[in-house]
Amino acid sequence: MAQTFSELNLAEPLLRAVAEMGYTTLTPIQAQAIPVVLQGRDVMGAAQTGTGKTAAFSLPLLQRLLRHANTSTSPARHPVRALVLLPTRELADQVAQQIKLYAKYTPLRSAVVFGGMDMKPQVEELRKGVEVLVATPGRLLDHIEAKSAVLNQVEYVVLDEADRMLDIGFLPDLQRILSYLPKQRTTLLFSATFSPEIKRLAASYLQDPVVIEVARANTTASTVEQRFFRVEEDDKRQALKQLVRDQQVKQAFVFVNSKLGCARLARALERDGFRVAALHGDKSQDERLKALDAFKQGQVDLLVCTDVAARGLDIKDVPAVFNVDIPFNAEDYVHRIGRTGRAGASGLAISFVSGRDAKALAEIEKLIGRRAEVEPLEIEDERRPRVRGAEREDGARSRRVAEADANAAPAAEARAAARAGEGRTARGRSGGRTAGAPADPLLDQPYEPALPPDAKAAWEQPSATPAPKGLSAYIRPKRKVAALLRAPQPLSAPAAEPADTVSG
Repeated sequence: MAQTFSELNLAEPLLRAVAEMGYTTLTPIQAQAIPVVLQGRDVMGAAQTGTGKTAAFSLPLLQRLLRHANTSTSPARHPVRALVLLPTRELADQVAQQIKLYAKYTPLRSAVVFGGMDMKPQVEELRKGVEVLVATPGRLLDHIEAKSAVLNQVEYVVLDEADRMLDIGFLPDLQRILSYLPKQRTTLLFSATFSPEIKRLAASYLQDPVVIEVARANTTASTVEQRFFRVEEDDKRQALKQLVRDQQVKQAFVFVNSKLGCARLARALERDGFRVAALHGDKSQDERLKALDAFKQGQVDLLVCTDVAARGLDIKDVPAVFNVDIPFNAEDYVHRIGRTGRAGASGLAISFVSGRDAKALAEIEKLIGRRAEVEPLEIEDERRPRVRGAEREDGARSRRVAEADANAAPAAEARAAARAGEGRTARGRSGGRTAGAPADPLLDQPYEPALPPDAKAAWEQPSATPAPKGLSAYIRPKRKVAALLRAPQPLSAPAAEPADTVSG
């Protein structure tokens, strides 16, 4: 079995691109899968995340497509011959970038299409012609319906992270896409985990596949140290800050289960002074790519995300992963902690376990085949010193106010006594009235009521005008208003003529 890339039967342009990327030694999945794919066999591969699955299917596909390579500008000379399907936008973009680097010194063209972006630039690129198309299922169906993606000459199909595509409900889309492809093709299925559903999918669409398992299914990398702490829901944010400080973590993925929880935690950590970015499904594709780029460039310390980022994202030298929420699906735990400890490096995975996580934790233990030792964590309450300081400050302020009031009381009493003495002296001189004040005869008169005691209220008094006949005395009659036009008078009947009298 080959141990280095130079031992493989790869073309010189591909070997040169791999050498520029710094790859020399084959990983187990690459050493076993690349020779099989070069033979044109179907493959069903299982490997731990971060072990080089992308190169395991990309390099042999590019090698076999080199016989179609040409420099013609005609789109008809560049039909889609290899299709790579992935579950998420970020993973599709990452795989497309890797394929571009591998095909750097070849005339082969590649493109990526995924949702959340305008279709027009993608349509223009597809119409120019591409040999390798990387796509998410939903957006690829949009292009098929728009007739901007023609798949009748596809020779190779790759289903990467196939278990995740089934988890998020892409099985009907996959079936529709595969129905557009030629029957004679090479199909490669790669996944970090195998399940009965995956095996049924492989039995339906793979022809006599070679099963490659470089590690026991659903295991975690041995280079990742896994720790579990007992933390209640209300203390998780404080525990995260405390462990980031104590462990001296420079960068980390922080995983939560919900989009709302992701946004709230990111805002809270930003208020606490951390450089934070949020990554979840409600973010636009442009925002998600900017957040990932800032994290790769070291401009962000903590990337708070949902399981959107749990699959396949290859960001080197991330030292730690924090599971603030235990994932609902035990297999997602394997993918989450696979973001650290990649390519043989060491990593740290810390998970917070609350009282309601017992069932989920038991499923994780069953999946990874080891018992999780849950450690207690003493939370340092940073609010207490500030509260005590505020109480001391309030107490000192109260004492200062009390002392000022005590000092001001004698002076106030003296001023009041002086004013009282002056008033008594002035009233003695003016007969009880303040000196200099003019006399007011109205104020000196005793109170006299305006109405006699037996007077009736206005609404109780009888009306001056009698009410019309037939109406209550308490109902006001209508007020007569002059009319602009006089109403016509009814015509009177003609008077009857007197009868003739007969004289007798």
